[in-house]
Amino acid sequence: MEKLNKMLLPHPESNLKTNIMVMGADIIKIMKSKDYRGKYVLVEDIMKEFLKNDKKRTIELFLYTITFLFIVDIITRKDYKIRLIKNVSNNE
Repeated sequence: MEKLNKMLLPHPESNLKTNIMVMGADIIKIMKSKDYRGKYVLVEDIMKEFLKNDKKRTIELFLYTITFLFIVDIITRKDYKIRLIKNVSNNE
């Protein structure tokens, strides 16, 4: 049996600024900043930073992206706070 490689690929005509993978990378970047690095941070604080980066971003897009990051084990949660999982390196 051939091994199938599965990748998440955006639709060629989609807006990359609102692509869940691009927005996820932006959230990771926010959470790696010196104010949030290694700490559990209120979801609302991350959301405020996320929304001010682009007018097309919405609360719904933020929640979809946070859910995606949680499902793929990039963030963890504790009550109303989230934190990057420690094994996320700068190359990811």
